[in-house]
Amino acid sequence: MRMWNRFYLSMILAGALSGAAWAQAQVADRTQPQAGNSTAAPVTTVNQAIDRIIARERDENAVIRGYKPIIETYVQDMKADPQMGFIPVRDHYYLGQANQSSAVAESSMLDKNKNKKKKGKEDLNPLSHMSGSSSSYDPEGFLQMVYVDTSAFDREHYMFDYVGREFLGEVRCLVFDVTPQPKAGKGRFYGRIWVEDQGFAIIRFNGMFTSGGEPNGFNVHFDSWRLNLQPDLWLPAFVFSQDSDSKNSVADSVRFKAQTRLWGYSLKNAGHEAALNDRPIEQALPADSGDSAQTDRSPVEVEREWQHRAEVNVIDRLQRIGLLAPAGEVDKVLETVVNNLEVTNNLDIEPDVHCRVLLTGTLESFSIGHTIVISRGLLDVLPDEASLATMLAQELAAIVVTKPSTDQWGFNDTTNVTAAEALSRFSFKATPAEVEMSNQKAIEFLKHSPYQEKLGNAALFLKQLQVSSAALPSLINAHLGNSVALSTALLSMGPALQADKIDQMAALPLGARVKVDPWSDRVELVKSKAVSLHSAREKMPFAVTPFMPFVTRYHDSKASGKQDGSSLASKEAARH
Repeated sequence: MRMWNRFYLSMILAGALSGAAWAQAQVADRTQPQAGNSTAAPVTTVNQAIDRIIARERDENAVIRGYKPIIETYVQDMKADPQMGFIPVRDHYYLGQANQSSAVAESSMLDKNKNKKKKGKEDLNPLSHMSGSSSSYDPEGFLQMVYVDTSAFDREHYMFDYVGREFLGEVRCLVFDVTPQPKAGKGRFYGRIWVEDQGFAIIRFNGMFTSGGEPNGFNVHFDSWRLNLQPDLWLPAFVFSQDSDSKNSVADSVRFKAQTRLWGYSLKNAGHEAALNDRPIEQALPADSGDSAQTDRSPVEVEREWQHRAEVNVIDRLQRIGLLAPAGEVDKVLETVVNNLEVTNNLDIEPDVHCRVLLTGTLESFSIGHTIVISRGLLDVLPDEASLATMLAQELAAIVVTKPSTDQWGFNDTTNVTAAEALSRFSFKATPAEVEMSNQKAIEFLKHSPYQEKLGNAALFLKQLQVSSAALPSLINAHLGNSVALSTALLSMGPALQADKIDQMAALPLGARVKVDPWSDRVELVKSKAVSLHSAREKMPFAVTPFMPFVTRYHDSKASGKQDGSSLASKEAARH
């Protein structure tokens, strides 16, 4: 860390301070106030920095409560395996919308009959019930992890120990260890915080909540991240949590890993006023040819327009409620693969087939009219382009063979649903007979495509999914569309699945392909370099892993001529 002292820094707190003297230490030079905040006095001591951090976090809590993002938590219960380390044996999936205006609360989008009870701060533990053979989780316990402390983050309840400086991505941070005071009470944070050095916002905190002044008996640790989504606005985006062999009076042993993701901060139904030109609606108008007969349409044309309007209704609603990403670069990649399938199979489909990304982490896909929708979770774990082509070929075949109807969605009231209602009101699942027909046609498409020589890779993915399906039913359970079809014809192709073979990558860990801008919901492909594996344990198919985003400060994309949200987290870099 001493190397940083050679640089000219706008803010430098004295490094490696110890004992009582650290509280009055003078920084090497003065911190400049945040841009646009001319009334803020320069910070010259650690004590002043702590005061700013406390004040900023109090304001931050109020700001966070004003939003109603979508929140998704995926949990894997783990067990030890002699060859592969720890492997999942059960999984759990939660999807809801945070509503924190009066308390830490989450409205489930999956379980409409869930009974809610008011919880105290000490009750907000994700491990709500456990038995020797199973465990269940409280999603509100995971939502609690987006806050350091909801009520008493101050000197009366906490001790602050300055550690040093560290960069998170491109953002320079001050690092403090935070410890509850002896009589601070239950549910206090115990761990480390990273504070960006301009506005003194906490952008990462890593540790656990205590019980009775000591680390809690559940041993649940978490690593919580906030991103700079708008000017001077840092909002929760990711939480990785893990329980390391905790024991209590109810369970013999519990071990889990979990990822919590938040997005949809700018949803129009979250209380943000929309401009009149925010969402132009497509409207096909007939050309004025001068012939009045051309203004009337034939029944066939009317039917086509009705089906198209229904498709537009569904796509628009799913995007407005935060379940579908806006059109972007990932769609173009998917459409290129679809085009490869169409050209090599001499398909002439009108209107053109388009692709969109479902923002949820479950493995599913479906088609709405001539739009193929594939989930972020499925895109994440596909190992190569041939496997992606296989998934898209199944939905392309559905469009060609079964021609799924969208009739009912032509009535606007059928799509006028909230985020909380969406999964109970929408369904795009195909019947088993339709799935089988689509699979057969998809195999034909693939055998006449550029991917025909690499179908063994797609077969390996399906074999890995088949092997993992017993332990991961929540991951492969489709909520809006179709689960990945285990095609018998494809399963018979390719080599045998070998878990201990390092160079056989059948499926990737979660989060390997796609990243989401939590403000705009735009998706981008992860741009990370390939990493050589040291052992088969690092293959981690379908696994939950920690988050390590490359943190950047907000850049005005409109000023730079780019699409909104395209600059957020524009780089992915390994920290080790």
